[in-house]
Amino acid sequence: MTAFKQRIFSGVQPSGNLTLGNYLGAIKNWVGLQETFETIFCVVDLHAITTWQDPETLRNATREVAAGMIASGIDPKKSIIFNQSQVSAHAELAWIFNCVARMGWLNRMTQFKEKAGKNRERASVGLYVYPDLMAADILAYKATHVPVGADQKQHLELTRDIAQKFNSDYGVEFFPEVEPLIFGEATRVMSLRDGNAKMSKSDPSENSRINLTDTRDLIEKKVRKARTDSEALPGSVEDLNDRPEAKNLMNIFAALSDKKVDEICASYEGKGFAEFKSDLADLSVEILGPITEEMTRLMSEKSYLDDILREGSHKADELATPILTAVHEIVGFLRP
Repeated sequence: MTAFKQRIFSGVQPSGNLTLGNYLGAIKNWVGLQETFETIFCVVDLHAITTWQDPETLRNATREVAAGMIASGIDPKKSIIFNQSQVSAHAELAWIFNCVARMGWLNRMTQFKEKAGKNRERASVGLYVYPDLMAADILAYKATHVPVGADQKQHLELTRDIAQKFNSDYGVEFFPEVEPLIFGEATRVMSLRDGNAKMSKSDPSENSRINLTDTRDLIEKKVRKARTDSEALPGSVEDLNDRPEAKNLMNIFAALSDKKVDEICASYEGKGFAEFKSDLADLSVEILGPITEEMTRLMSEKSYLDDILREGSHKADELATPILTAVHEIVGFLRP
């Protein structure tokens, strides 16, 4: 078997404000990975345009995601940070994978069905083949591990299918079978207004989410206004299963404090939400406040962010180009 270098790839779409869900579900976990893996973190702007984006808003959102990564602890000296469109290997390999993936595989992708909804015939082709581009993002660097949440597991399975079929079709052991990295508490953060709905940038209610650009005062207000129920807090995780809002807030508290939900339940068993939410508001401000303030500072230095992304794209391109060149040779493209 071919031995592959331990390398992580992951990305965030620049499609609006980064939220607490992006931080707890992804970025916070990435920080620690820098110490044990080669890490590549991407602002996936090619994915963003599967639905129409205002060009200036997209440019600003791309910088904001980069600022959020850096403010949260992603170190450009330890990790590669770049935006996807600056490295052409992503788009080129995605086309090759369009020719490897099968229609039946893509038809099973639940995220396309959810995002396209009733307007499936009017959805962009890009939205349909989005998973092939995601596979190209990962395999352009022969990444061996990808941090994923529950909503991305199916796409990672497709990436593995594409890698296996490419290797089988051409009789090579070229692409690795990528392994998921699944983290603990709050990998899927839910809305502060509805514990059954994922926290989303697109929710019309600002009170449904905490944005990483929110001020300390606004973070506190949103936590205190978060929907709860009338019962006292339980002493075990099992008792949270039919209480989605309580479960969500407990998960958030556990993730922010680097504790298990069981520990949080034990600390607040029998207490009301007033005390719990007060403590959660204080903790949220303590953790997120400095990130917000550093993001604000970085966003005032656009040339610095652009330089980070440009330098990162050069490093990413240096990794991806020889891999793509080898793919051309395997596939049979005539090279000059």
